[in-house]
Amino acid sequence: MNVSTLSPSPSSSLLRKLEWRVRHTADSLLGGEYRSAFRGRGREFDQVVQYAYGDDLRDIDWNVTARLGEPYRKKFIEERELTVVLLFDDSVSLQFGSASRSKRDTLLELAGLCALLSAGNRDRAGFWHATPETHIVREPVRGRTAILETATALLAQPIPSLDGGSDVDLDWRRFFHAFPRHSVVLWLGDFSPRAIPQGWPALRRRYQLIGLRVEDPWERALPDAGPLTVVDPLTGELIPFDPRSRAARRRHAAWVRERDTYWNALFPAPLDRLTVDTRDDLLLSMIGFLRARMHGVKR
Repeated sequence: MNVSTLSPSPSSSLLRKLEWRVRHTADSLLGGEYRSAFRGRGREFDQVVQYAYGDDLRDIDWNVTARLGEPYRKKFIEERELTVVLLFDDSVSLQFGSASRSKRDTLLELAGLCALLSAGNRDRAGFWHATPETHIVREPVRGRTAILETATALLAQPIPSLDGGSDVDLDWRRFFHAFPRHSVVLWLGDFSPRAIPQGWPALRRRYQLIGLRVEDPWERALPDAGPLTVVDPLTGELIPFDPRSRAARRRHAAWVRERDTYWNALFPAPLDRLTVDTRDDLLLSMIGFLRARMHGVKR
């Protein structure tokens, strides 16, 4: 008898626990307004109408406006479903964790919650799992069972090897061919400073891109502790480190500024980005973020 076929996988067990919370918490807090969190995308063009105060500025048809001398906007018919893509940027830096769960475990749980929210709202959902060595694509599917299978496959992806390099090289041209226009792309990652992706403005026009970043408490503020011995995950070396030294705190502050500058450059609108802590209640964080987007309230 193969016992492993009878025992639920850790990823499916986690999803079942998350599903119970989503059913009992998300519905009451989000109600029927979930899709309004992603307004402005996933729509079919209908006609051009005169702009009125409060309309979305992104919908203005500048050609018609210039021709008629007053503002006009494009009117859309809302599609009945969203296509949600979970882009999991699985860099090796996610394997860090100073407390009970790593940054990677935190983001995987957040990805599972996003998939369950999609399933509960009759969306289509798929994923792109990217590591320094491999890229795995699951095309968007609809239906609770299919989405749960897709989410289980994402959560079960093996931890990237430390020998494969540190950064993920996202092939955005391939992404264009894999997922339809107007998809809601939830980019989950560490977002260490690097070059802005080539063609980023075109990507933002094609998709609704939302950043979901995780950080460990030690990344926001160094621990108030004496000299430590830390391990370099890439070389395996033991390195002495004093987090209370002026030099360490100066380097850390510069790194935080550099990382936040990159993060804000990718997602300049506050409602297009969410940072979670490894200690957070992720469901409440995600619901709060979606409700802020629904009502256009800065967090």
